[in-house]
Amino acid sequence: MKKIEIIIKPFKLEDVKDALVEAGITGMSVYDVKGYGRQQGHSELYRGAEYVVDFLPKIKIDVVVKDEMVETVINAVVNSAKTGKIGDGKIFVSSLDEVVRIRTEERGSEAV
Repeated sequence: MKKIEIIIKPFKLEDVKDALVEAGITGMSVYDVKGYGRQQGHSELYRGAEYVVDFLPKIKIDVVVKDEMVETVINAVVNSAKTGKIGDGKIFVSSLDEVVRIRTEERGSEAV
């Protein structure tokens, strides 16, 4: 099994969620996060004073899938979140050693 962490622009959340559901994903966790990458934030003017916004608002989505679903999820996210501009986001894929459903004590892929 794999855990896929997806970082996207906030306005792309609905598009990505719809693409994941269409790809067969039945559960996900969504978080409001802040961060920056190559764009390094930006400067803004407020009441005549300039200040730097280092951390930009982003959305993080976590999904857990069977190994054979990884490419399907990656393709769904890229096709739905890509704008072609800096800051579109990242996808991180990690291996999971164990998953346990607390209610039923199911383990492994049955717990997902």
